[in-house]
Amino acid sequence: MLCVPFAGAGPSFFHPWRQLAAGRWRVSAVELPGRERRLLETPYRNVVEAAKNEVDDIVADLGAGARTVLFGHSLGAVLAYELAHLLSTRGVHVERLVVSGSPGPWTQRERRAAGLPDEEFLARVEEFAGFRHEALDHPEMRELILPVLQADCEMHEDYVPSTDVPLAVPICSLRGDSDGLVTAQEAQQWQAATTAGFSYVEFPGDHMYLVDLGREVLDVIEAQSARG
Repeated sequence: MLCVPFAGAGPSFFHPWRQLAAGRWRVSAVELPGRERRLLETPYRNVVEAAKNEVDDIVADLGAGARTVLFGHSLGAVLAYELAHLLSTRGVHVERLVVSGSPGPWTQRERRAAGLPDEEFLARVEEFAGFRHEALDHPEMRELILPVLQADCEMHEDYVPSTDVPLAVPICSLRGDSDGLVTAQEAQQWQAATTAGFSYVEFPGDHMYLVDLGREVLDVIEAQSARG
């Protein structure tokens, strides 16, 4: 399973999933510039560019002929969508794309955070996500995190898909049932992004429901995969 982090997050968010997924998948995560081991690198501001630049390293990590489930939440959902198109041409068999907390790839947000002054930006992101990362209350950590979060929001809010061609890969769309950022109708727009099967599942919680429901998310993905 290849996991793609949401705005401001790094691969360590998915480390607990490794144990939860033991015996089901080997869990790996995309590590983008500007966070964790790549802290000193300049973050991307364009989703399509990010996918194209990172795909070679991802293929090398997954291995030739790999079969994988792609998972992405929010920003990670559209980046995973772009990667799914690319991986399918690189010999990686994407068995399923699982998108979470995201409208269909052609739907852009009407309300934006990118470009706002720092405090307004953080308030808007907190409003969108439904929670505030405690690290933002520490000046040193905030100085590190804020530029990455701003770049991530910009590339998410400016995202335009690289192609109108739907994937020939089943898509499962997940959503928190009280998500104030993505409606149920928007989350189901992903059906138009595939010529294969589509499913939709809701969990209790808001936009960041997956913080507390990793095991439940993995159980649903396993059940969906078993259906073929």
